[in-house]
Amino acid sequence: MQPSPASLVREFHRAFGLDVRTAPTEISPELAAHRGELLAEEAAEVAEVSVTGPLDRLAHELADLVYVAYGTALVHGVDLDAVIAEIHRANMTKVGPDGTVSRRADGKVLKGDHYRAPDVAAVLRRQGWTAAGS
Repeated sequence: MQPSPASLVREFHRAFGLDVRTAPTEISPELAAHRGELLAEEAAEVAEVSVTGPLDRLAHELADLVYVAYGTALVHGVDLDAVIAEIHRANMTKVGPDGTVSRRADGKVLKGDHYRAPDVAAVLRRQGWTAAGS
């Protein structure tokens, strides 16, 4: 079995002395801005290669984006796998009880009457997060 992306990125962060938090934590505005810049840079590369290709470069850039996203979650102390599981749970409620799916003209799956939004705050609270002001 292959290691999870989260464990690989954690190994990288520890090896290079980068931030690793074990519980959801607010970070400095400077560090948050830096992480945002890294994510934007990777997303721009994905967008460019999505159009120009080739497929191996697209796969590389997608993996880089996911790697940086996991690193950003790690810097914040967020178990991103648990958050993704909650997003997936919510996304699966977009299917109606009769199996129907509403789509936009471009094919994007829409939220139907049976959609139940994700409760990411609850996931973070289970990880030890206390929201500011609560």
